Amino acid sequence: MKKICIALLGALMLGQALAQRVTLTVAAYPAVDEIVKAALVEWKKKHPQVDVKVVGREYADHHTAMTTALATSSGLPDVMALEYGYLGRFALGGGLEDLEQAPFLAGSALPKLVPFAVAQGRSGASGLSAMPTDIGPGVMFYRQDLLKKAQLAETDLTGSWDGFIRSGQQLKKSTGAYLVAHARDIKDIVIRGNVPAGQGIYFDAQGKSVIDSAERFRKGFELARRIRSEGLDAKVNAWSNEWGESLKRGQVASQMMGAWLGGHLQNWLAPNTSGLWRSTVLPERVAISWGGTFYAIPKKAVHKELAWDLIKHLTLNRSQQEMAFEKFNAFPALIEAHSGAYFDQPVAFLGGQKARIAWRQAAAQISPTRVFKADAVAEEIVNAELDLVLTKGKSIDQALKDAHQAAQRRASRL
Repeated sequence: MKKICIALLGALMLGQALAQRVTLTVAAYPAVDEIVKAALVEWKKKHPQVDVKVVGREYADHHTAMTTALATSSGLPDVMALEYGYLGRFALGGGLEDLEQAPFLAGSALPKLVPFAVAQGRSGASGLSAMPTDIGPGVMFYRQDLLKKAQLAETDLTGSWDGFIRSGQQLKKSTGAYLVAHARDIKDIVIRGNVPAGQGIYFDAQGKSVIDSAERFRKGFELARRIRSEGLDAKVNAWSNEWGESLKRGQVASQMMGAWLGGHLQNWLAPNTSGLWRSTVLPERVAISWGGTFYAIPKKAVHKELAWDLIKHLTLNRSQQEMAFEKFNAFPALIEAHSGAYFDQPVAFLGGQKARIAWRQAAAQISPTRVFKADAVAEEIVNAELDLVLTKGKSIDQALKDAHQAAQRRASRL
């Protein structure tokens, strides 16, 4: 009888334990999904009763799926990863929790994170719709071997935009390599610099388009047109197969993006070019943000408190942030993680350069800017108008005017 009672008690306890188990769902894209999986080893020590399902999709597929999930309230995860470029449409869409409100109370933790990333995660003037986990300080990667052959120095690229273009002329003459992959890349950098406080890239604090009034748009268009007219761009789009091949074969001498590009070059884009690349500041030392990852909680998520606990581990735990940087090249949003010894280590792929120190300095100089729901639409419109300037000879004045009107019209509908 005693053995039977013990068996029954054991079965009851097992049943209760199984009944208490929950499944937390995290939706992410590469390599964020791998970062989450690696983080679970430590996090589950505190939550052994929680099973975590990580749903990984390709970058575009993930954001499309999250758009559908929020619109239909079907297939919603508990934790949703978002890339910076999608923040506006998601954060201001009304489907995400404000992480500064109970039971989340993120406010006291925000000073621990880089200010510009916190500003990007806000919806409007207040409220935090997404918590930053990694950032993308804008830098320039360039081929040192090509510069040497053209008898150029790094400062020839960085001193001014005029100097950058002159260097491109000499590079092409001496090596046959293009200065940049696409003239659009120059515009993308210029329009992101010197954005006034409280404004976004495309819209002012009141949500009005600044495309035809902000000088940075005119400058960006003019420089892009000059690059194209002088035959200094390869006319290949980033992330295309042609782009990858041009980086592998040394057909493009420089690429301006987030610091995270160094990891992509090393791991899969151009691993055969180890030691040939270097990293430096952007021309005229402009400080911009290029990409970054955020975590959000849908309002209709099931396990919100557990979701928040996991987000805190992913974003506010120094060891976790350092691990993500060292293993996955995810530059930490947590300021405390910027003082680690890893920053002082030479990067073999970059010829032993201690590039992370400069990346940290660049991150500290980036000013906060706002995001808007129509940002992605405005970007598409501006790119389409620039293409008309580059390929059809459309005047810059008319292109900016048309882009401004179209962006304002689309923004009012949203």
